[in-house]
Amino acid sequence: MNEPREGDVLAGKFRIERVLGVGGMGMVVSAMHLQLDERVAIKFLLPEALMNAEAVARFGREARAAVKIKSEHVARVTDVGALESGAPYMVMELLRGQDLSQILRDKGALPIAAAVQYVLQACEALAEAHAVGIVHRDLKPANLFLTARADGSPCIKVLDFGISKVTNPSGSGADMGMTRTQAIMGSPLYMSPEQLASAKDVDQRTDVWAVGCVLYELVTGRVPFEAETMPQLCTLILHTEPPSPRSLRPDMPEGLDQAILRCLRKDRHQRYANVAALAADLAHFSPDAGPRSAERISRVLSSSGVSSPLLSSSNPAALSSGASTGAAWGNTQTSRGSRAVWYGLAGVGAVAVIGVVLWKATALHPGPTVDPSAVAAPNKPPTEPATAAAAPPTAAAALPAVTPRTPEPVASVAPVVSAAPPLSRPVVGRGKPIAGKPVAGKPRAAGEPSIDPLSERN
Repeated sequence: MNEPREGDVLAGKFRIERVLGVGGMGMVVSAMHLQLDERVAIKFLLPEALMNAEAVARFGREARAAVKIKSEHVARVTDVGALESGAPYMVMELLRGQDLSQILRDKGALPIAAAVQYVLQACEALAEAHAVGIVHRDLKPANLFLTARADGSPCIKVLDFGISKVTNPSGSGADMGMTRTQAIMGSPLYMSPEQLASAKDVDQRTDVWAVGCVLYELVTGRVPFEAETMPQLCTLILHTEPPSPRSLRPDMPEGLDQAILRCLRKDRHQRYANVAALAADLAHFSPDAGPRSAERISRVLSSSGVSSPLLSSSNPAALSSGASTGAAWGNTQTSRGSRAVWYGLAGVGAVAVIGVVLWKATALHPGPTVDPSAVAAPNKPPTEPATAAAAPPTAAAALPAVTPRTPEPVASVAPVVSAAPPLSRPVVGRGKPIAGKPVAGKPRAAGEPSIDPLSERN
């Protein structure tokens, strides 16, 4: 097979318009689908690569992995096939934009919020890949392509799942050997220590390491490990801690610095267990879109049986459905659904306390007629505590008209009614909510204005 040229028609339906890029083993071209009148990208192997069984296997793996992942942050594969020569090809959506490596070369380090947003979008794709047992193993800025949605908002596409690892027993020995060879020829600057030792012995935490390397470079303009030779680079990755990103960029928040360094722990058990845990710590550094990305990542992994910190009420960064997190850690605004639940509970508590007061009065003096104004009506809003504490200290004046059935003095009932304790329910809005749950505050004193939680804004 000769290399395709402009004007050639492939498979009887794709007319090549121009070459988009050429790698060591493959080529990507822009082409027009003649029947659909739609521009697409076509990827195929170069003639010399067709003689390499490992390269052909890698090509097929990339197509299968991309098809399994439905995220908008993975370039869609719409067709695969073989040319008359037998050479395989892959038809993908045509992307317009630049990869992050080119943006770094042109502009240097990125704004922190933008860098975090791009990485979180990449983690959305990784979450879906990890949920179906696929580890990418070749994450780097060159494989993160920045394009735009129809509304102009930025969208990252994760490319090249060619050396991905499928974590199930169906992977053949030949496949594993292929990925090991290609991994070493790939991107050692972003490889985890365990991947350098053995490409077989990796899991999703090797992608977490690579995400940390990418984010480090996006915010500092430098890779975490730099060396002149491969042995020196491997030694640094295996045995040396990287410089703190904050030492290279002083305006970086300390929390982001710590999150990046946690991704780069040598012992993978000390890294984030998954991309959802990482996203929980990154979300508030990109307040516009970060929390939504983090919640989607959390839900994708949770649906596959992976526990997620964002869906745990014990995590201060928890994002319940409908909640939004501000730039400050733990500055969470609870959803209206959560408020409704607490309002309902508060109302039940009010009714219960009123019942106790009436029961005590009845137990001491069966059958008294009590003026309803002496107790709070059960249908008052839950933010107004039902209490008789505002009654005057003189018991006889505070009591309603009572027709006792016993000769006991009516004044003996006064302590029961006038000393009725305020509601023991939590006063909604008296404290900042944490993880989507209201914090109980002290009971509101008489005359103190109530605080409507719906009016609170973080």
